[in-house]
Amino acid sequence: MNQNACEIAVFLLCIAGWVLTTFTLPIEIWQVSTINGILIVTGDFYSNLWKICVHGSTGVSDCKDFESLLALPVHIQVCRAFLITGIILCFLGVILALVGMKCTKIGGSDITKAKFAFTTGILFIVGGLLSMSCFSLYANRITSEFYDAKFYQTKFELGAGLFIGWAGFFLCIVGGILYCIATSKVAFQKKRKGCINKGTVITNEIVTPTTQSKLKQFDRAAYV
Repeated sequence: MNQNACEIAVFLLCIAGWVLTTFTLPIEIWQVSTINGILIVTGDFYSNLWKICVHGSTGVSDCKDFESLLALPVHIQVCRAFLITGIILCFLGVILALVGMKCTKIGGSDITKAKFAFTTGILFIVGGLLSMSCFSLYANRITSEFYDAKFYQTKFELGAGLFIGWAGFFLCIVGGILYCIATSKVAFQKKRKGCINKGTVITNEIVTPTTQSKLKQFDRAAYV
């Protein structure tokens, strides 16, 4: 596989991770209510970072957005900030990746393109880590409440949105690492000043005493 094909493959890997991570925003099933055998419920509850929904026994779902931002739990606000920031960083990485690809005619020299590509890798790594923090923090809250014996409210299990998000951040981080490894040498190489090769032959005229005397006589004659 040539270099351009590898570059396109890594780019598509990062794009897939970014798309999966972004796809978790509208997915409503981040957590799903579970039945522990204690309570009898007539509907299933599920929610994400933006709304909570209930699926009744009649097959009709009703969703309600979180009304107040300040009334939200702290972990919801932190997860929102992490996820949105991570998605924005990955989007910037996509733009820089297009500029830094060798198959495009923008971006300047190979060293400049390599620097753009290396920055792309950093953005995808940071964006992936922020997304991972969001999904992991949300999942940790679900599991801690599930195993808490003193928690008597509705308990939830991990939903499909979290698993899709974990797959997305993994692809982003792997793609970012591959970008950094592939372009680090070219991006940080220093321009070397021109030097004379060993094979270059330098010839100098040998000035003999006779030649020096002739030059002196010529100089004196010039001032007469």
